[in-house]
Amino acid sequence: MSIDSILVQIDAEIARLKQVRSLLANTGEVAVKLTERKTKKAPAKVKKAKKTRVLSPEARKRIADAQRKRWAAQKAKS
Repeated sequence: MSIDSILVQIDAEIARLKQVRSLLANTGEVAVKLTERKTKKAPAKVKKAKKTRVLSPEARKRIADAQRKRWAAQKAKS
């Protein structure tokens, strides 16, 4: 892509954005229409809150012991 074609595309985008800004500044109805149109195409997904997983102290101890065992085995190899 040449620099001239990039500049032409940037100028076109700036002109489009200026037009949209002037429409939004004049009336608030355009913003509502744009959001309604957007939601009709793809409804917004509702994110579920992630539950935090809680380990019991015994489980933590088992995991820690297993990790220490893996480290010892790795250290013994070298």
